[in-house]
Amino acid sequence: MAYRVAVVGATGAVGREIIKTLVERNFPASDVIALASGRSAGAEISFGDKKVLTVRNLDTFDFTGTDFGLFSPGASVSAIHAPRAAAAGCVVIDNTSQFRMDADVPLVVPEVNPQDLRWFAKRNIIANPNCSTIQMVVALKPLHDEFKIKRVVVSTYQSVSGAGKEGMDELFNHTKSSFVYEQSPPQQFTKEIAFNCIPHIDKFMDDGSTKEEWKMTMETKKILDPAIAVHATCVRVPVFIGHGEAVNVEFENPVTAGEARAILRDAPGVEVVDVREDGGYVTPLECAGEDAVFVSRIRKDPTVQHGLSFWCVSDNLRKGAALNAVQIAETMIAMNLLVKKAA
Repeated sequence: MAYRVAVVGATGAVGREIIKTLVERNFPASDVIALASGRSAGAEISFGDKKVLTVRNLDTFDFTGTDFGLFSPGASVSAIHAPRAAAAGCVVIDNTSQFRMDADVPLVVPEVNPQDLRWFAKRNIIANPNCSTIQMVVALKPLHDEFKIKRVVVSTYQSVSGAGKEGMDELFNHTKSSFVYEQSPPQQFTKEIAFNCIPHIDKFMDDGSTKEEWKMTMETKKILDPAIAVHATCVRVPVFIGHGEAVNVEFENPVTAGEARAILRDAPGVEVVDVREDGGYVTPLECAGEDAVFVSRIRKDPTVQHGLSFWCVSDNLRKGAALNAVQIAETMIAMNLLVKKAA
């Protein structure tokens, strides 16, 4: 069977990565439609080596007959067009934050909670979690199943691609300006990003946390277990692609670093690279273009009764966005959740 797929926000960094991922995974698509705002209509995007997609206007597109809508246009645009697509019978898989905490919208990472896809039909919308949440819960899930997590404290080191193409351009321009002694005032970020770290992603909330930190807390609870306590500090760093996270976990049951390492080696979507020597770990630079969540530096935390710390990295444009969305569609097909006649 083959499926008609619309990629919404096709000209953005995540949209282009979705199209690339559909090709690489040989997704069973009879037709792929690239959609974006009217100002991008008519632009061309490569689909594999031989095919080119002409971008069409999202505002005038009729989703009738479209099986999947893979959305990454920004929350305000999804708020308008995702319900419109869903009402036309298209299954929306939305990368934005618009629907994530809606009680009747499943928030899904296929390696973690695929069972939640069974109630997608309440709205015909499925939410893709925040990129930093996705990689963390992929690593936490097998450990939670075995040892039961009580508390997570995480510090993130998030690349500028999390702010889109504009964020990547700003890092490039700021870096270039620093070498020619020019001033380049920040626009996408609150301070200069080149050779700097900014402990501020998204808006500040009343309790002093940022919206990004709140997302990691609430999304982890919705996906993994509402009883888990989560405290996050999210930092933007001068890296183009790939998020890093230093994760500290307190469990209810005894656990050793060796046990955790063995469990993670068998976990879906995880690759363990943990050698206690120079270079025996994975960095954001090395994970760019890769599908896995890489876990390194697994070690005992002696300050609590049952504690571990580890380092994890992942390509935020792939597993943190595009790949996870495509995997959701693939999982729905494998679970026979989408009624589709043979093409």
